[in-house]
Amino acid sequence: MKFRWTSVAWSIAYLLLLLSLSTPLLLITTLFMIIPAIVLFTTLSTKQFILHIVPVLLIVGLITPFYVLIAIYFLIPALVMGRRYKKRASAMSTLIAGMVAVLGEFLLILLISTTFLQFNLYDYVYDVLQTYTDWLATMGASNPLLSEITISSDQIGMMSWLTIQAIPMTLILSAFIIAVITHSIVRPILNSMEYAVPRLKPAREWRLSRAFIWYYLLGVVLSLLFGGSDSGFMLMVSANLLPLLQIAFKIQTIGFLFFLIHERKWSKIVALLLAIPVIVLPGFWIIGVVDLAFPLRELVKKSKR
Repeated sequence: MKFRWTSVAWSIAYLLLLLSLSTPLLLITTLFMIIPAIVLFTTLSTKQFILHIVPVLLIVGLITPFYVLIAIYFLIPALVMGRRYKKRASAMSTLIAGMVAVLGEFLLILLISTTFLQFNLYDYVYDVLQTYTDWLATMGASNPLLSEITISSDQIGMMSWLTIQAIPMTLILSAFIIAVITHSIVRPILNSMEYAVPRLKPAREWRLSRAFIWYYLLGVVLSLLFGGSDSGFMLMVSANLLPLLQIAFKIQTIGFLFFLIHERKWSKIVALLLAIPVIVLPGFWIIGVVDLAFPLRELVKKSKR
């Protein structure tokens, strides 16, 4: 096997990542959990992959069977993305496949927890906020600044409700971030192993479909109709659709800025510096809307002539 020792090293890395779940590092290592499995699945045959993974599962199973379930949980998106890498699928389709797999698992766990384990998400969020409020009250006894912070039960309930409404956007963004981080790390690793996979399009070529403008108008209408209601599915849709679309328009804006810098033959550092306020500050996403609605890029090209 060409990558025998490298594959063993990745198996050990996967084992260490799983073992890290019992440490405070789990919030960080979870973001990289599917990377070793993707590398192994992509570079090995199915039989070789099983021979590398089974010992890892046996070792963590000896510690606690729960770790085996977690390992299988992270294997699913790894297999999905690894299969796309084996087929030399486009980078965007691989990202979307990985994102959908991770998001699907998020929703499946939420469904199982609420249906079979009687898990109440609202009560959980309320208890977490209540614990934090109690901690502030304890700290306020010795800190005059914190003593002025008082949060009533009604306010905690409102914050819990708002948190629940934002969960769909949180899950989607989390799945997207995990997929992007994974691809950003896996691709150069596979290239270094002489297993070339397609790269994402350059930032200057990032363009959304014009249909996103209509999606945004639909989001505005839903927000006007249901934004003031107390509960309901449509309220959750209206509360998440516009923020998600604004993030998409920020990506479009960054793509336009990189296009502009490329056409003007300026340094890419300028584009990176301009991208920072687009990401951090509100309002700049409107440039992405204008870029979709009007032929800004064609005008930039014409201005060079």
